[in-house]
Amino acid sequence: MRRSRLRHLGLATLLVLGGLTATGTLPASAAGTTTGSADEQAASAGLLDAMQRDFGLTRAEAEDRLAAERRATDLAPTARRAAGDAFGGSWFDARRARLTVAVTSDASPTTVRAVAATGARVRTVEHSARQLDAAKNRIDRIDAPAGVSSWHVDPAANSVIVDVVRSERGDNDVRRFLERAREAGPVTVRTVTSAPSTFAAGTVGGDPYYTGNVRCSIGFSVHGGFVTAGHCGGAGAAVRGWDGSHVGTFQGSSFPGNDYAWVSVGSGWWTVPVVLGWGTVSDQLVRGSNEAPVGASICRSGSTTHWHCGTVLAKNETVNYSQGAVHQMTKTSVCAEGGDSGGSFISGDQAQGVTSGGWGNCASGGETWFQPVNEILNRYGLTLHTA
Repeated sequence: MRRSRLRHLGLATLLVLGGLTATGTLPASAAGTTTGSADEQAASAGLLDAMQRDFGLTRAEAEDRLAAERRATDLAPTARRAAGDAFGGSWFDARRARLTVAVTSDASPTTVRAVAATGARVRTVEHSARQLDAAKNRIDRIDAPAGVSSWHVDPAANSVIVDVVRSERGDNDVRRFLERAREAGPVTVRTVTSAPSTFAAGTVGGDPYYTGNVRCSIGFSVHGGFVTAGHCGGAGAAVRGWDGSHVGTFQGSSFPGNDYAWVSVGSGWWTVPVVLGWGTVSDQLVRGSNEAPVGASICRSGSTTHWHCGTVLAKNETVNYSQGAVHQMTKTSVCAEGGDSGGSFISGDQAQGVTSGGWGNCASGGETWFQPVNEILNRYGLTLHTA
């Protein structure tokens, strides 16, 4: 591969390739992330333009929201520790531009004051996060019919949300699943327009990576390769680049159950800590992998639909694909289409995860799930390549 290709937008999802790293870069692992100075973390003009387009904000409102989300992300671990056993979950409230932390009604006044003292808004709820997680884990053990789309803990609703395809709501298997789910704990049923599917695609040209006759998108550079979606290829599968040349090999892959993989690279390809902006925004540097809270803005880069933004809707969601359930996914309002699988989800300059699947498209809208990047890094002992 010629280095000059990096200057061409057509590089697409080949954001990560080969083993070379830039002088002075600092790696971030799943256990530890990096942060830069305030100037380094300032949002690019392109990112602000995308926020204005996808959220209907003014430039000043976009800047204020990103700053508030950074504060909420930094505050969340401290607030959770303050809540202790009374912790009921947390989320970013975009209207108030604050982190909200739920605490159970039996929390002591001292605990409530301690949470409030962190700067978070406090809401009283019935069920703790531990109780809700236990209920979801029990539901995970129930075989789900195709008419059940997904389920996750919603801290704001203080319930496990089960999404059912609208046309399948009356199906007997769906009804039986919901009966058993309600026995597991507090459940709220919602309807969605269609079932989820993965976003892999056949070989159609453009700027992809290929494995067999499947086209997918690269997620994030790690030292020695890149991470992507597991359904894009099994361990040992060879990967070809945009120019048809050999890039590397899938070293680990898991799907269903999980949807993640990593590919080692060589043959002249090298890694760079960049997410492609596709001309919609400037290419985005990756500086770490701090996890954005529910309610935060998030953007996705992929080889088919390029750059789109939306909101984090839920975490630790189980998604029921036709191939089998995938656990611990994050749901977003960002659209995606075939070929976007494996691509980057990023919030500000912080890596979030790799695109798995969803429903809808970028013409009519929809929802998309990603597998969190820190889980992938921890699973394979990888180190994120950061700027």
